[in-house]
Amino acid sequence: MAIFALLRRKRVSLLSTPTAETYTDLLRPEPAAALLGTLRRQRLLEQIWQRTSVSRAQFDLLYRAPIERYAALVQQFPASESHHHAYPGGMLDHGLESVAYALRLRQSHLLPAGAPPETQAAQAEAWTAGAAYGALLHDLGKIAVDLHVEYANGTRWHPWHGPLRHPYRFRYVSDREYRLHSVAAGLLYTDILDSAILDWLSGFRELWAALLHLLAGRYEHAGVLGELVLQADRASTAAALGGDPQKVRTSPTHALHRQLLDGLRFLVREQLKLNRSEASDGWLTADSLWLVSKTVCDKLRAHLLSQGIDGIPSTNTAVFDVLQEHGIVQATPDGKAIWRATVTSGNGWTHSFTFLRIAPALIWDMNERPASFAGSVHVEEAVATSLLEAPATASASPTSSSAAVASATDMSTAPEVTASDSVDHKAAASPNVHTEGVHAQTYRVATDTKPTHMLRPAPPPVEARSQHAPSVAPDEPIGLQFVSWLRESIQAHRLIINDAKALVHTVAGTAFLVSPGVFQRYTQEHPEIARLAKQSGVAEWAWVQKQFEKLRLHRRQDNGLNIWMCEVAGPRKTRRLHGYLLLDGHTLFSDMPCDNPYLRLLTSAPKRNAA
Repeated sequence: MAIFALLRRKRVSLLSTPTAETYTDLLRPEPAAALLGTLRRQRLLEQIWQRTSVSRAQFDLLYRAPIERYAALVQQFPASESHHHAYPGGMLDHGLESVAYALRLRQSHLLPAGAPPETQAAQAEAWTAGAAYGALLHDLGKIAVDLHVEYANGTRWHPWHGPLRHPYRFRYVSDREYRLHSVAAGLLYTDILDSAILDWLSGFRELWAALLHLLAGRYEHAGVLGELVLQADRASTAAALGGDPQKVRTSPTHALHRQLLDGLRFLVREQLKLNRSEASDGWLTADSLWLVSKTVCDKLRAHLLSQGIDGIPSTNTAVFDVLQEHGIVQATPDGKAIWRATVTSGNGWTHSFTFLRIAPALIWDMNERPASFAGSVHVEEAVATSLLEAPATASASPTSSSAAVASATDMSTAPEVTASDSVDHKAAASPNVHTEGVHAQTYRVATDTKPTHMLRPAPPPVEARSQHAPSVAPDEPIGLQFVSWLRESIQAHRLIINDAKALVHTVAGTAFLVSPGVFQRYTQEHPEIARLAKQSGVAEWAWVQKQFEKLRLHRRQDNGLNIWMCEVAGPRKTRRLHGYLLLDGHTLFSDMPCDNPYLRLLTSAPKRNAA
């Protein structure tokens, strides 16, 4: 016994002796509820639940309980020393993200492959759970073989001891074997998956064999399950490292994230002002392109809409969502799309902005990249909620006024957070369909034939089309500029008439403008309107609407009201639209189209010579 006591004393003494290795400061263990309580992780958990087909009670037993045990075990450990998710809590984030990706990928597979449909249906949830468990546990072995963890008194901790109970510190083992963690997961998975879950899984022979191979690091023998976990791991890793430029660039040109990327590349190369010594649209550093968030998002939406691309989210939050989901913008350490940083130039000018952070490789090829900014961009560590909700302003030169306002948005997201393929993006309503304002309506035109918007070919890539918005005279009144834009947009098919989501229809022998949708669309394409409207103290679209009314190009009802109502007839229900009826449809059309057969003017139109 004396010998064992001596060995224990020597062991503690050796561990307490400072070494060349770097330890973290002492960290206090946290309960799983606290670790999973952040907004980002709660959204990840919600996303995971949505991708299963179980009740809340079943979800808590099959998914949440193992995730909580996983969180309690991995605590604040990073997922890697200097690669992906290399920050406190990175392993927990990587595990949750990998589960979300794996469940999305699993939805594309009928498992077990080749089995009769009734067998696949009976085993569906077991295979879904197997994919989730494999993704959650695939890196768990790292805490057993890659990390040296000890308590404050120098006592060594191993994960098979159970969750940490006292303040701890850790360092990476310098001479660790790189692939050993893949097989080390077998030491720990019974600490995460309880006996009831293992009993259940073991009843499915093919799934059980694949999962055991996977947890032993033998992915080549794990079949489809191993492939799902590998793809999920790669997707989470790529998103954490700023996305895969090749993957995004080669995605279908009609995909929303591809259109956003193409639009960003055009703006950065052709329009945005970069690296100025004072207010600018963005700054390029050695490893990142920092773009002022609100300014660039507004310009991006305006550019894409001017090119006739529909379906662009009408809010900046939704745009950030898509950019982050597909790895186009890099997430902050706490999983948000918006960074706050201070720019300092060589002449002493300095100001804080909210930014989107993009890997330069997404914008330029290596031989095209311009010189980096001569000053500095310093990331601020903490962003208060108030800063995320309020715009930050900076004095700017008149030519750079668009960069003067940078509004931050809280973009904590679930798989949306860091995703290249993580979430079912619930796109915000198309700019063609609006819900704000007293006259806002949404509708669908029913028809026995394929809708016209389905018959139109996909728009060509952004860079292949004309890069110029409809021409208007800069000194022309805004009302006339709006009408000119409307006419040219219809002629160029950037605005489609008489479609299910159209903003312009033909009825009663003239043109009907949907309000407020058509005015909102104009202001989205022309963000500079905001400055003019602000002076009047009204919303941008409402100000443009007033300017249009002043032209007296619209008909009024007998009771003097400007707004007319149309009924949209469908096979099961009808809806109503509100808008303006033009005095003469030829204001917009050289050849007046036939009336939309699905629209009916509810109030009889006054005669053409009416006031």
